[in-house]
Amino acid sequence: MKDVNIEHFRISSQIKIDKLQTTFDLQAEEKEIEKKMNKLSKKLADIQNTMYAHGKYSVLMCIQGMDTAGKDSLIREVFKEFNVRGIEAHSFKKPSSLELKHDYLWRHYIALPARGKFGIFNRTHYENVLVTRVHPNYLMYENMPDIQSEDDVTDAFWERRFNEINNFEKHIADNGTIIFKFFLNLSKDEQKNRLLRRLNRPDKNWKFEAGDLKERKLWDKYQDCYEEVINNSSKEYAPWFNIPADDKPTARYIVAKILYDTLTQYDDIVKPEMPSDEKENIDLYKSQLENE
Repeated sequence: MKDVNIEHFRISSQIKIDKLQTTFDLQAEEKEIEKKMNKLSKKLADIQNTMYAHGKYSVLMCIQGMDTAGKDSLIREVFKEFNVRGIEAHSFKKPSSLELKHDYLWRHYIALPARGKFGIFNRTHYENVLVTRVHPNYLMYENMPDIQSEDDVTDAFWERRFNEINNFEKHIADNGTIIFKFFLNLSKDEQKNRLLRRLNRPDKNWKFEAGDLKERKLWDKYQDCYEEVINNSSKEYAPWFNIPADDKPTARYIVAKILYDTLTQYDDIVKPEMPSDEKENIDLYKSQLENE
């Protein structure tokens, strides 16, 4: 199977979104990819156990992509070997009435993973510069002092919001959160195929919503917004990775490989040792228990 160099997928310079790959050939059959994926998932679970005991770093994995890009199944397959105590997943959709009473980043702050845990944002704080940019009328629900109408939503507003998001990520990175941002890059043709599959298969009908077709008509607008998001927010401390998503097993493997290769570079993440005074008395403790 073809080796995956994570630097091939990391976005470290300005991009044109139509030049990014939506396919990647691992030169392997699906069963081999899935077998490798299972091994990686177990290795990642071992790393998480060590991080949980170490207790100094957390991991935040942000996933963005168009409808049907495979976000839910990717989470399921990459993290299926994890101990549930060490992982927290959040899906950010329409804000609740309580969330709208706070600034737009509040609900993301309170969902951040504790040290030692993996947090997954399935749709993320970037919805606030994606969906709201395609549908600026949604901003009216935020009831901001300086936004009275859509006419007040200027380029300066979006620049400020990007700065706030970058500062948010820099702050949590400086305090021990390792950030991964994955753009599941799906082609428009493949999205069409997946939507048709949902309609043609009775067991998948429940996934289909008429709103999916309305959003599909805005495909080009979304692509423009994704391009601007990536170009404004892929930082060394919080990089974006372009994940070719037309083939789900391939996308899952690439994400798992990026996580594994990056986290294994942290040579300071080790399991804590027993305090020396207690370690010296291990035989005594064993004897006490065995002689009960």
